[in-house]
Amino acid sequence: MPDLPEFTIERLGRVPYADALELQRARHAEVLAGRTGGAPHRILLVEHPAVITVTRRPGAGEHVLADSDALAAAGVERCETDRGGDVTYHGPGQAVAYPIVDLQRLGLGIHAYIRALEEAAIRTCAAWGIRCAREEGATGVWAGEQGSSRKIAAIGVRVSRSVTLHGIALNVDPDLSHFGLIVPCGLRGRAVTSMRREVGAACPVLEDASTRLGEEIAAALTRPSAKAP
Repeated sequence: MPDLPEFTIERLGRVPYADALELQRARHAEVLAGRTGGAPHRILLVEHPAVITVTRRPGAGEHVLADSDALAAAGVERCETDRGGDVTYHGPGQAVAYPIVDLQRLGLGIHAYIRALEEAAIRTCAAWGIRCAREEGATGVWAGEQGSSRKIAAIGVRVSRSVTLHGIALNVDPDLSHFGLIVPCGLRGRAVTSMRREVGAACPVLEDASTRLGEEIAAALTRPSAKAP
């Protein structure tokens, strides 16, 4: 699936969270400045060293279950973030996509945008035989049947002047034990899974899953269904 003309997909490799955030902000400024000139939307594909990110939502910090010593022992950094949502984990083996896109130019509202990110992850997982779906009241993507579903992708975004930052994290083959350091997305008692856990040896390598996710995001954002109410 080739890059769509309106989008530039940047494959960044493994980048510390704070550095990736600075790059997002720079790309945000470029996309915003190019609003009238037709500058391409950006999709940044990245993998992070192990990090827990905590939003400014009241009570979000309480969903970090490990103290600083436990985090250090596990080799996990803690960072504050300005995205929406709650607490999440990023780490090696996770495909993270940060779309820096102009919702005004795309003719999308925030809810349609989030549904497009979910659709992209669902289609990515389906490419490797993993059946996933949305769940009412729980943003993200879930594998398995409702009632015993397991979260495979988390979403947290920010929109500034109609241009997006942050995005979606798909668990390809991360260390799932690290999710035990937090209450993922503030949802107590909900299981977290990965493509590796769901399909074993059929799991793709991270680069393939990440590339497919970026391509599916670009396609979902330009598909006519994304613009439906």
